[in-house]
Amino acid sequence: EQPEEIPQPAPRRISQERQRITGLPLYFQGYLSIRHSRRQEFRVYWTELRGTMLFFYDDKKAPTYSQKLDISALTSVTNVYPDENGSAQFILMLSNGELELKADDCECGKEWKGFILTVTELSVPPDESLLPEQLRRMHEVLEKEKKRITLSSCSSASLNTKSPLGSAFTTMPACFYAVSRQEAIEMLEKNPSCGNLILRPGSDSKNYAITIRQKLDAPRLKHYKVMSKGTGYVIELERQVTLPSLQDVVNYFVTQTRGNLQPYVIQ
Repeated sequence: EQPEEIPQPAPRRISQERQRITGLPLYFQGYLSIRHSRRQEFRVYWTELRGTMLFFYDDKKAPTYSQKLDISALTSVTNVYPDENGSAQFILMLSNGELELKADDCECGKEWKGFILTVTELSVPPDESLLPEQLRRMHEVLEKEKKRITLSSCSSASLNTKSPLGSAFTTMPACFYAVSRQEAIEMLEKNPSCGNLILRPGSDSKNYAITIRQKLDAPRLKHYKVMSKGTGYVIELERQVTLPSLQDVVNYFVTQTRGNLQPYVIQ
């Protein structure tokens, strides 16, 4: 069963940490129960909608998520329907499967559905049961998401990425985080079990950088510039290496160290 406490925003420090890790704006949050198939039991998560991603946290105060789901490929959402316990259920139909969600009640479920449709369809759903205040917030989120997409597309264009502008969000390696050099160091030091290689924006905001933490005789931190050049990327080494994609850049470090370097991915 879902917690009975009234959902409150996460403390500011935790919220800032989540923002650093995800690199995405927060649009909506609250408790949701989820399951990936009817054979599973529902599990409660503190859930955040950021951009077109859902992040699931084991605890409302946990700084790092335990699961995430890209809903940009959403194909449809079922109607919100009550169950025998008074909770409200609905299903997200995705190109690669489905996810069943359960909210506290029908009003909460319709609100979640409304925000999800707003960011995935880039329009506020015409649901007459939504309250004026809910619709106002969805229109605000819609404008923020449109602006985010525009800025991201401009950034992708300036970096000469090979991907079409619309797919800019899905082509980044899993170990990419919109963090600074110091924040990347802190992430690697605090959670070594997650990996030891982070791809991040470069200090000039036009290129990229790799931060690694290796344990040899003692922990060593290193940073490598990854420059955008034409349709590829150049790793600034003694002998420059040019690769066609950022994922190939990450793979290069993994293979060259025979697996001693692993992408930093929060499970």
